[in-house]
Amino acid sequence: MEAIDITRVPHRRKNILTGEWVLVSPQRTNRPWQGEISKPMEEERRRYEPDCYLCPGNKRANGDVNPDYKNTFAFTNDYSALFENTFPAEVNKGGIIMLKAEKGICRVINYSPRHDLTLAEMTADDIERVIDTWQDEFRVLSGNRGINYIQIFENKGAMMGNSNPHPHCQIWAQGSIPNEPSKEQRQFKFYYNKTGKSLLAEYLKLEKRLKTRIVYENSTFSVIVPFWAVWPFETIIISKRRIQTILDLKEKEKKDYADAISIITKKYDNLFRTSFPYSAGLHQAPTDGKNHPEWHFHMHFYPPLLRSASIKKFMVGYEMLAEPQRDITPEYSADVLKKLPVIHYKKK
Repeated sequence: MEAIDITRVPHRRKNILTGEWVLVSPQRTNRPWQGEISKPMEEERRRYEPDCYLCPGNKRANGDVNPDYKNTFAFTNDYSALFENTFPAEVNKGGIIMLKAEKGICRVINYSPRHDLTLAEMTADDIERVIDTWQDEFRVLSGNRGINYIQIFENKGAMMGNSNPHPHCQIWAQGSIPNEPSKEQRQFKFYYNKTGKSLLAEYLKLEKRLKTRIVYENSTFSVIVPFWAVWPFETIIISKRRIQTILDLKEKEKKDYADAISIITKKYDNLFRTSFPYSAGLHQAPTDGKNHPEWHFHMHFYPPLLRSASIKKFMVGYEMLAEPQRDITPEYSADVLKKLPVIHYKKK
C-alpha cells in the first residue's frame, strides 16, 4: 500500500487511549468560510471583585464566608453534582432500564486570591502551589474507601460554560470509574498485558523520533498535539517517567509539570491574543485499592477555538451522529503552537 499525503487526502486516525477513531479532512481548509463569527470574550478584570463568590473574604451563595486566603483555597462545592452520603440504590429491569445511585465528593480549588489571573498569567511557582493543592486533595480523597476515581478538571472561559472567571478548578471524586478514564484503562491494560510496557511511554518514543507534533518539552514532561487530536489545538502533557498518579511526582517533576502547564497556557493565549478557553483535566490511575502498573499519568487540554478568538469548532452533525472530525491536521496545529513565544502577550 502506498503512503498517503496526509496534508491533502481525507483519512481516519486511531486514538490509542480510547480505541476510537477521528476523521481528518485537510482538503476542507480550502473551502470558503461562511459560518458564525462571534465577538471575542475578552474583558478587563480587577484583582478583587466584591460580588465574586470565590474572592477572599466574600460570602458564597450558601452563606459561608471565604477566608482571607493568600495562595490556594479548597472547599466542598456548595452545589455538588455528587453527595457523599447517597443511599445505595439500584434498578435493573431486564438489563434495559438500569440505574445505580452514585456516591461522591465535589471540591472547588481557587488557584489564587487574585480575580484577574489565569494559569497563563501565573508564574510557574504559583502553578506549583496549585499542584501541591491537587496532591493534598488527591491524598485525602483517595483515602476514602468509597472513592474509586478522582477527576481534577478546569473549564476556562464562558465559551466552555464557566460562569465565574475567578481562577479555579473542580475535583469530582466518585465511586465509579467514569467513561473516559474507563476507556483509557482498557487500552492501557491491553497494551501492558501484551507487551509489559507503558502505552504512552512507547508513544512518546515515537513522537520524539518523528519530531512533528512535539510543542514543548523539558527534562521530565512533554507537551504534544496528539496524533489523534480532535479539537483544533488540542494538546496532551505526558510525564516521561511512567507514574500512576500525581502523588508519584518527584520534586523536579513537579517543577517541570508546572513549567509545562505554564508554557502551553501562555502559548494558547498568544495564539489569538486572547484569554484562550479550554477544558483541561488530569487522567491518572483509579483509587480503587488495586495496583495499576498499566497507567501513565497525563493531562488533556481541549480548546475549542479554530481560526481566531471569535471562531470556534462546533461538535455538530457528523461529529454527534457518526465520529469526531477535524480539518486542519494535528501536525499543522503543533507547528503553529511550537513557533509561538513563551512570554505572555500582555507582558510585551
